[in-house]
Amino acid sequence: MRTFGLQDGEAITHKWLNRAIATAQKRVEQRNYDIRKNLLKYDDVVNDQRKEVFRQRQEVLESSDLSEEIVDMRYETITDLVDRHLPPKAYAEQWDVEGLTERVKTILGMDLPIAAWAAEEGIANEEIEERIRTAADQRCAEREVIASPEQMRQIEKSFLLQMIDAQWREHLMHLDHLRNVIGLRGYGQRDPLNEYKTEAFALFETLLTNLRQQTTQLLMTIRFEYAPPEPAAPEDMIAIHMDPATGENDANNFYGDQVGDSRQREALSVSALPEGWDRTARNSPCPCGSGKKFKHCHGALV
Repeated sequence: MRTFGLQDGEAITHKWLNRAIATAQKRVEQRNYDIRKNLLKYDDVVNDQRKEVFRQRQEVLESSDLSEEIVDMRYETITDLVDRHLPPKAYAEQWDVEGLTERVKTILGMDLPIAAWAAEEGIANEEIEERIRTAADQRCAEREVIASPEQMRQIEKSFLLQMIDAQWREHLMHLDHLRNVIGLRGYGQRDPLNEYKTEAFALFETLLTNLRQQTTQLLMTIRFEYAPPEPAAPEDMIAIHMDPATGENDANNFYGDQVGDSRQREALSVSALPEGWDRTARNSPCPCGSGKKFKHCHGALV
C-alpha cells in the first residue's frame, strides 16, 4: 500500500484485497459456526439427562406413596453389593465375605452372620442375597413400628428429593470437568464427541447407583428419637423472690401483678390486713412500725 502511495484514511478499493478480506471473514464465520454446532451437540447430551432426572423428580413430587420405589432401590442396592463382593462366576474361596459384611453394616445398618452363611456347604450367592433382603425387610418393618407408616412415607419422599438434587449437582460438576478434558482424546485419533457421550452415560449410571445406595443408607440407618414432654408445673407452686436486704418474699413486687399466681393472691388477700391499713400508700412507712416501706412489708398482701 505504501508502494502505491496509499494515504492514511484513504478507502481501500483494490479488488484483490477486498476478495482476500471477504475470504478470511467467511472462513472465520464458518469456524465459529462449527464451534457453536459442536457445542450444541455436547449440550444435547446434558439436556437428555436433565430431562430424565427432572421427569423422575416430578414423579416423586406428585407421589404420596413411594414405598414400592424405595423397596426396589433397596433390593437393587443389595444386588449390587452381593455381585461386587460375591461375583456369580467366582468360587466361594474367592468371595470377599468380610468386605460384604462391612458394606452391609455401613449401608443397611445390620450386622449379619454372612461369614457363617458363606461357610455353609453348597450355598450360592443368590441365597445369601435373599437372606440379606429378608433381614432388611424385617428391619424396615420394625422401623415402621417406631415411626408410623404415614411418617415413613413423608421421610422417604423428603430424603429421595434431597438425594436427587444433591446427586444431580454433583453430576453436573463431573460433566463439566469431563468436557474440559475430552478434547484431548482427539490426539488419539478418537472423536471427542463420541467419547463424551460414552463417558457421560457411564457417569449417569453412576449417578443412579449412588442415588439408590445413599437413599437406602439414609432410610436404613436414620435414628428416631422423641424428646420427652416438658414436665408440668405443680398446681400449688408459688413464685418466690427473696429480698436480699430483708430476706423476705418480694414476689409480687418482683414479678408484677400480671404474673402472680391466682392461688397466691387468694391466700394473700386484703382481709388479712387490719382495718384501714389497705389505704396506706405503697411508699409510706408500714403502720406495723417495722420501719420498712408499706409495699415491702404488709403491703405485699395487697
